[in-house]
Amino acid sequence: MKHFLIIDDDETFTYVLGRAIKKKGYPVLIANRGDAALALLGDNAPDLPITHAVLDLKLAETNGLQLLPQLLARNARLQVVVLTGYASVATTVEAIKQGAINYLAKPATVEEVLAAFDSDDQHTARGDTSDMIENNPLSVQRIEWEYIQRQLVANDHNIAATARALGMHRRTLQRKLQKRPLRT
Repeated sequence: MKHFLIIDDDETFTYVLGRAIKKKGYPVLIANRGDAALALLGDNAPDLPITHAVLDLKLAETNGLQLLPQLLARNARLQVVVLTGYASVATTVEAIKQGAINYLAKPATVEEVLAAFDSDDQHTARGDTSDMIENNPLSVQRIEWEYIQRQLVANDHNIAATARALGMHRRTLQRKLQKRPLRT
């Protein structure tokens, strides 16, 4: 049986998603911080074997990509789907490289979240994003967002170092990162 762990700092979102997954018949635990998620994986392993995790990319105290290897180190069989409102090709590729089985952009329905764990034909589940990109060409604003995200990953999510690499002021970069990227 699937046992879910939802890791997101948005308490309302975790409540709604957790309730929806419970209605589908699965047990759910919720962690609003990375350290709480790691504790749940360590403490509840014998009682409630967590098999699936939904991980937000942006947590208040850490980055989901930094937390992902720690989660998998605690439970190597854990299946993780990264769910974020700030999707980019760079973070998708990085999440898949680090062991996530899929990557979804918010908003996502409970059916999409559950399907992300079960689907073999998802492009991101195989790490193949080239067809996705060719069939959906990106806008100039989205290309800029993708480039910034690649630079963030290359600089270990250090804002100051990324701003220097991009040749822009740190505050300008922070403003760009706070804007929700366009879908196309």
